[in-house]
Amino acid sequence: MRDEDRRGWDDARVKVHHLNCGTMLPPATPRLVCHVLLVETEAGGLVLVDSGFGLGDIAAPGSRLGPARHLIRPVLAAEETAVRQVERLGFRRDDVRHIVLTHFDSDHIGGLSDFPDAQVHVTATEALGAVHAPSRRERQRYRPRQWAHGPELVEHGPGGEQWRGFAAATELDAIAPGIVLLPLPGHTRGHAAVAVDAGDRWILHAGDAFFHRGILDGRTPVPRTLRALETLLAYDPEQVRDNHARLAELHRRADPDLVLVNAHDPELYDRVREGA
Repeated sequence: MRDEDRRGWDDARVKVHHLNCGTMLPPATPRLVCHVLLVETEAGGLVLVDSGFGLGDIAAPGSRLGPARHLIRPVLAAEETAVRQVERLGFRRDDVRHIVLTHFDSDHIGGLSDFPDAQVHVTATEALGAVHAPSRRERQRYRPRQWAHGPELVEHGPGGEQWRGFAAATELDAIAPGIVLLPLPGHTRGHAAVAVDAGDRWILHAGDAFFHRGILDGRTPVPRTLRALETLLAYDPEQVRDNHARLAELHRRADPDLVLVNAHDPELYDRVREGA
């Protein structure tokens, strides 16, 4: 997949909705969002990129979110869940056939149980660290109650082709043309970004590969507490810094057919919603 092949997937006909599936209010930190993509495809039904918090988290925050809920302080509003927003758009929950995860942290997978029939796509490395063989630290990090309903995991191994300087992109053509999984480990063992071809532009959802837009532009001050939180949660801080540099370079290129977002920055979320 060469960089210049961006228009090689002109058969992709998708509509992308930007959803906030979980407002969070950590102490001494600006409001955060859980930025989820809802992709309407011609052949594959609906696809979610991440799922935010779900109805199960609202019903049982203690067992589903654990002590971390006191740090991130989620609002946990039913109207913000992906399933309720999907329904407000006129769809049924079983129209969501695939969920592509950036990683297994609780604020990204809480909504999985609201779509029990959806296939869940993840890097094999992330599945190893969260589900199959977690380290002691990972056992403390992840919340198995959130996948106790037994979702069908589709694990994607290393390899793939080049995409805009990323060496191991995997097009998820079993879902639909123009959905690409890009491994970006660091925040977690198998963290990934997800790129979606929206026809006139690509949307690159970087998940938690960076927390704040100031990492990209180098000018906007990054709240000190947010920097500390990012460091605290990093599985591999050096890889996180490498990802920051790669994504900042991509931002500086200012490709007109690329929009770069992440999971939690509310301004990036608001910008892309206004431009949608």
